[in-house]
Amino acid sequence: MDVAVLFSVFVAGLVIGVPVAVTLGLSSLAYIFVAGLNPVAIPQKMYAGMDVFVLLSIPGFILAGNLMNQGGITERIIRFATALVGWVRGGLGLTNIAASMLFGGITGTAVADAASIGGVMIPGMKKAGYPADFSAAVTAASSTVGPIIPPSVPMIIVGSLAGISVGQMFLAGAVPGILMGLAMMLTCWIISRRRNFPRQEWQGWGEVVRSFGSASWALAMTGFIIYGLISGLATPTETAIVASVYALIVGGVIYRELDWRALPAIVIDSAVASAGILALVGFANVFGWILVSERIPQMLANAVLSMTDSRILVILIINLLLLFVGMFMETIAALIILFVPLSQLAFTVGIDPIHFATFAVLNLMIGLTTPPVGVCLFVCAGIARIPLTPVVVAILPFLLTNLVVLFAVSYIPAIATWLPSLLN
Repeated sequence: MDVAVLFSVFVAGLVIGVPVAVTLGLSSLAYIFVAGLNPVAIPQKMYAGMDVFVLLSIPGFILAGNLMNQGGITERIIRFATALVGWVRGGLGLTNIAASMLFGGITGTAVADAASIGGVMIPGMKKAGYPADFSAAVTAASSTVGPIIPPSVPMIIVGSLAGISVGQMFLAGAVPGILMGLAMMLTCWIISRRRNFPRQEWQGWGEVVRSFGSASWALAMTGFIIYGLISGLATPTETAIVASVYALIVGGVIYRELDWRALPAIVIDSAVASAGILALVGFANVFGWILVSERIPQMLANAVLSMTDSRILVILIINLLLLFVGMFMETIAALIILFVPLSQLAFTVGIDPIHFATFAVLNLMIGLTTPPVGVCLFVCAGIARIPLTPVVVAILPFLLTNLVVLFAVSYIPAIATWLPSLLN
């Protein structure tokens, strides 16, 4: 009865459009009242969920991304990507994906990538003769690469949940992220060839060198982050703070495009975004505590294992479940609620923790581009000023491509574990 109330309130909140964090809190509160527990458990469990040192790196990385975005990073990365691939058929689409791969490695969030890259690329692609639905679709699809290529906010979350080094999780996402980006570029090129999309003239190696020089300060930021983590010179939190200071210097002193008067607004926006994520972490921890106390993870694992103990089938079941949940739930909430019970199931059949964490994040990133709660779809459709339905139709080939990469990563563990093993 108690668990039925928990899930009923949770599902009802999602159906009527209540924010996920509030839905988690209300459903947990309803459970506690019905079960006759002390409501003081809510703030206690919320604080316990947020009182994790590595989570302090999230505000730092968000601030660094916002500073770089306001400091001229977007235009320089797009210029460099255009010089590299803009001359191919459908070059602006390829530029869009390449820029997302480069830019996503700085912001660490898909929505920031979709808004920043999309704000420049979608109008530019429409002006160059690309259909609005395709322009929005390729932007939304490529934005999911950002949280896979390090740094990555979801990877920080799963690292803290699983007790895995955040540096290892960052490295585990690098190869899958690059594979996803390259696969989407191939898909974009095939579509562009079939539909005869325009291309730009080759601008020469001189432009490649000049654009790389212009963007090098920004691109070096990812290298500093990775080196600091894998070398042990800095914790993720310290790395995030250094990245913020570096972004401030690059945008304000080197590029000289960061408006110092806008700095308070940037800090406030970053604080609000960080508070939203951490509140979600806190409420999700309360929800997860209830699930554990009701032995839901064990029941889930036993139910699946009673049907099959095949590693191949268990991976398939986990993927299907996460893909379904990702269609309706925000990524971080889904990770916090489902990661622990599903990880118990995964470890029972011998799946490596880093491997499992990587394909779990990939699953939920794909959910950002699937209706009805695909946030990146709404962002890109809004920028393109078109209804959501044409964008959903146009993104289907990219979703199929990403699913192929997802299942490759799921069934070939070395794609995720090779780089962390090599560098350790």
